[in-house]
Amino acid sequence: MRERFPEGVASGDPQSDSVILWTRCPATSDRPQPGVTVEVAEDPAFKHPVARAATRMSAESDWTCRVLVGGLKPSREYWYRFIDANGEGSRIGRTTTAPAPDDVRTVRFAFVSCQNCNDGAQNAYRRMIFEDEKAAPDQRLDFVMHLGDWFYELVWYPQDRPQGMYDRRIRDILRYPTGEKIEDFHVPTDVADYRTIYRAYLHDVEIQDARARWPFVCMGDNHEFSWKGWQGQQDFGGVRPAQTRKVAANQAWFEYQPSRVKQPSGGLDLFVAPVVKNAPIEKFDDHGLGLQPDNLAAIGSMTTYRTLRFGRNVDLIITDNRTYRSQDLANRPQMKSFQSKDFPLMVPEEVLDILDAGSAYDHARPPPQIAFGGQLFANFRKDEPPQSMLGKAQKAWFLEQLSGSTATWKLWGNSVGATDVRADLHNLPRGEGPVWPGAGYGVIANDDWGGYRFERAQILDHIRDGRITGFVSLAGDRHSFYAGWLAASLPPKPFAPVGLEYVTGSISAPTIAEAFDHSITPDKPWAAIYRQPSTAGQPGLATINLTARRGVKASLAMQRGADPATIGAAANPEVAPNLDLMDCGGHGYVVIAAHESFLDAELVCIPRPIERAPSADGGPLRYRVSYRSPIWKPGETPVLQRIATQGDLPLGA
Repeated sequence: MRERFPEGVASGDPQSDSVILWTRCPATSDRPQPGVTVEVAEDPAFKHPVARAATRMSAESDWTCRVLVGGLKPSREYWYRFIDANGEGSRIGRTTTAPAPDDVRTVRFAFVSCQNCNDGAQNAYRRMIFEDEKAAPDQRLDFVMHLGDWFYELVWYPQDRPQGMYDRRIRDILRYPTGEKIEDFHVPTDVADYRTIYRAYLHDVEIQDARARWPFVCMGDNHEFSWKGWQGQQDFGGVRPAQTRKVAANQAWFEYQPSRVKQPSGGLDLFVAPVVKNAPIEKFDDHGLGLQPDNLAAIGSMTTYRTLRFGRNVDLIITDNRTYRSQDLANRPQMKSFQSKDFPLMVPEEVLDILDAGSAYDHARPPPQIAFGGQLFANFRKDEPPQSMLGKAQKAWFLEQLSGSTATWKLWGNSVGATDVRADLHNLPRGEGPVWPGAGYGVIANDDWGGYRFERAQILDHIRDGRITGFVSLAGDRHSFYAGWLAASLPPKPFAPVGLEYVTGSISAPTIAEAFDHSITPDKPWAAIYRQPSTAGQPGLATINLTARRGVKASLAMQRGADPATIGAAANPEVAPNLDLMDCGGHGYVVIAAHESFLDAELVCIPRPIERAPSADGGPLRYRVSYRSPIWKPGETPVLQRIATQGDLPLGA
């Protein structure tokens, strides 16, 4: 009876000889639950069992169960189930093991990010399941990588937001047992709250079915802890210590995600939560890590960055981009001096370069003041070290993994995008609207790697200097699709790509394009470079895609009704030589197929998932774009070849 296992089953972090299996079987007043039995077989009818073991369960772990099953064969399908003491069984799960370390077979997987059950539907998983079921056995996915925002801890209750979110209704999916209300939303405060939201999301049929079909490889982003959280701190209109909440978030992750994360105790089945207090950070190391003991204990309670090997072709190197990062520039109050209400989302590229590098800018000669809009503002970062997203220890580990990898493809499970996205606002025509206060380009994304530019350059320079090939970033967080090249700098500086990046659109969380439908009206200054009206009753055209790919003059030409040739002639070739595709309104997933001599990527985009699609295929496709990249030699520029397209592509594509 599935009712005894209401959150389903799951598997995670497959290796060639083992995988972690998971379920939850809560005790009730009439059914105590000392443990369950797990069974593993080579067939779904369990006629050929390969493993059977009893497990422990308790209220201490919220009745969850994590089992490492070893002695398995590489590149094999297995089926598993859990049975309680009364003989009642869970649903049957399917999992797969990784290829043997010397196996050259193709590794095929999907990666996803950003699912919000509070205001959207998870139709992308249904589409993924549908396509996988009809695929030939050797064309099916080996696993799914989830790059974070597995849930959104900011929860609206329907009565708090009767108007909904944009054009979406708010679903009544949970109520926190304790919780804290901030403005009109609620956030978790303790482990019971974090457990509650995991359970709520696992009652979504698409999420539960996907976890039962494939092993997942997961990395958290920010919402698994806190929206603007960093280290053991939260930021809701100001930084406040939240070490107890960080530990609670880690504990719930450990209990609900079957993954090979580590805790200081070394235990696999029970999280050992350190006793911490919420205390402000007063001292930092040279990478921005807070040295306050409770902060160190909270973030040290679980280590999630890790490498997984899939045959000879793939090393999947996954970094934790939130736990060790220095505070985002985007959320520093001093950044308001460098923002303009006439240019939403845009921050001057030259300002970001100075502030991000801090005391290391211009060979340790940072300016005391920074010009913006005809004024001089204090360089509040001139005496601080460069920003760090990875932290000192993780960065050293990451560079070692890249240097030591013998796999053809070094795939970076990178929860936030690294591709620069910018607009040539200095090319706006004079006299037609407000003047851009910056000296050059405006950067659109700056709370991800766009705001950690110094460290990103260190990583990319390491790849160049180490003559490392096959480096590809697979990223999420942006609620957008991107395909492009990774380089330490863009024109007018040198542009020398050393790797590739694919960014996946969100599973269901709202996008920037959706926000623009409600915030960028035709009367706004330079509205045309962000959004332009479409046909009656339809969402506006996300011309921010065209602006970022082709430049502001291309979008303004489109506003004037110019033909495609004229729009193309207005394009600025220097604005985005690093981008082949951008869609800030895309939902869906990306499929990667890593072959011995080339890598394929397929971007699968679905329509805005406001409501659940009733059909078995998860609803219609919006578009599909396929790429191929041959493995390159040291010193060569990676090739990104678009080999197939289907459907309605975004502007500028």
